[in-house]
Amino acid sequence: MRSFEYAAPATKEQAFGLLGNLWEDASILAGGTDLLSLMKDHVVAPRRVVDIKGIGEWTGIQYSARSGLRAGALVTLEQLREHSQARQAYPGLIQAIEGITSPQVRNRGTLGGDLCQRPRCWYFRNGFGLLPKDESGKPLVPDGDNRYHAILGNQGPAYFVHPSSLAPLLIALGAKVRIAGAGGAREAPVEQFFVIPKAEGERENVLRPNEIVTEIVIPAGSWRTATYEVRQKEALDWPLAAASVALQLRGGRVESARVVLGHVAPIPWRAPDAERFLAGKAITEETAKEAGQAAASQARPLSMNAYKVRLARVAVQRALLQAAQGGA
Repeated sequence: MRSFEYAAPATKEQAFGLLGNLWEDASILAGGTDLLSLMKDHVVAPRRVVDIKGIGEWTGIQYSARSGLRAGALVTLEQLREHSQARQAYPGLIQAIEGITSPQVRNRGTLGGDLCQRPRCWYFRNGFGLLPKDESGKPLVPDGDNRYHAILGNQGPAYFVHPSSLAPLLIALGAKVRIAGAGGAREAPVEQFFVIPKAEGERENVLRPNEIVTEIVIPAGSWRTATYEVRQKEALDWPLAAASVALQLRGGRVESARVVLGHVAPIPWRAPDAERFLAGKAITEETAKEAGQAAASQARPLSMNAYKVRLARVAVQRALLQAAQGGA
């Protein structure tokens, strides 16, 4: 690990003042489950590490049946998992957290960190960049080992998959992320927080180098939710494909549906074809299966990952059936 300056601000104003205008100037340390690995592997080398764990304003969970849930970015995954009202109101979110099978990661990892973690792509983690290319400028992934790469959203230069466990369900619920920096505060839907980079040096979200995610806001609603993940093993690992769904039913039929895929695209992937297909239908084995097929209908698998198309279909199908039966 390269040498760096360490700072532990006690207030948000101090934290904002310690950030820079370039990503190399400073990195945010919260749980550290991702940043420290990146630094040890020399993937990132910030000149300053800003430890924000002491800023109490960004901790805590508030819930109201009318307005929904507000959680500070420093809330750990385990704290959210153990919150009784969150468990009752958003079972699909708790299900997504419980997919992270390591108690250590759940107790150290934060809500903000889950959204901001960097891709697990082995080209990126081995120093080839976010959009890896050879010396001639040809992308490395299409003709390389792409077993775990994107099957959707991969028409451009990005082939990695987004690693967030919570983002698909947060998008399905219409959650918003609050962002702040020295220049002020702003709010964005979680769905718009993620972007697909088109050039090396761009990031996977709309954060600027001098900004910090401060809070997540989940609206109240009568959604039935579920998350289903397909994994190689029960031990801690990232899913091969996942789906989070939120349903509103009336008379046993779908009044509104939101379907979001995870771990199959450079961003959490909304599936509007599946949502339109489900409108007005009862959730049965057959309709859930057809919705899964619609969700993956635009997939463009690479040379070694066509198996993920079937996994994505199955994840949607099983998440829909779970949600229709009462949720997680």
